[in-house]
Amino acid sequence: MEYLKNNLIILIFFLFTGCSSIPSNTANSCQIFDERYLWYKHTKKVEQKWGTPIYIQLAIIKMESDFDWLAKPARQKIFKVIPYKRPSSSFGYSQAVKGTWEQYKKETGNNLATRVRFKDSVDFIGWYTNKTESILKISKKDAFKQYIAYHEGWGNYKNYKINKKVIKLAKKVEKQSNIYKKQLFNCRNLLNKKKYIIF
Repeated sequence: MEYLKNNLIILIFFLFTGCSSIPSNTANSCQIFDERYLWYKHTKKVEQKWGTPIYIQLAIIKMESDFDWLAKPARQKIFKVIPYKRPSSSFGYSQAVKGTWEQYKKETGNNLATRVRFKDSVDFIGWYTNKTESILKISKKDAFKQYIAYHEGWGNYKNYKINKKVIKLAKKVEKQSNIYKKQLFNCRNLLNKKKYIIF
């Protein structure tokens, strides 16, 4: 009994850490999905469900957390030395804040969603970008403006032109999304042919 219990703990640990570790090359979509094929299935489902391209989903996650499931904003410091509170409640792959995450769960009925699960994180991005298109009339294929709305929120989007920092970040997201798009063009057919996976 004890032997089975220990093996079960090891198996759960293996599955948990194996699925949560950061891909070795987060700048290459084909390599990401080669290591995490299940992630491709999740992003493809989001693309079909919400209409948000896979390369946009990946570019947002790349900028927000660089695929670190436990990512949090750095703590502020008092006198540049003493650790203080974090500037926001952003957490996980998508860096969604608590309030918006709760809104997502309420509107989608995905009550068991967690910010550390990739599947839920990309679905959140799909939901968010879909609402951005509805509220601000921004195409889900417009990486630059979609990211600004994602970073600043729907209400603050109108003021983005005076925010040089967010414009710089959005340009990086746009550039990365184009890179991901070109990479996927070369490997997507192969990814679509894969049907059987263990993990």
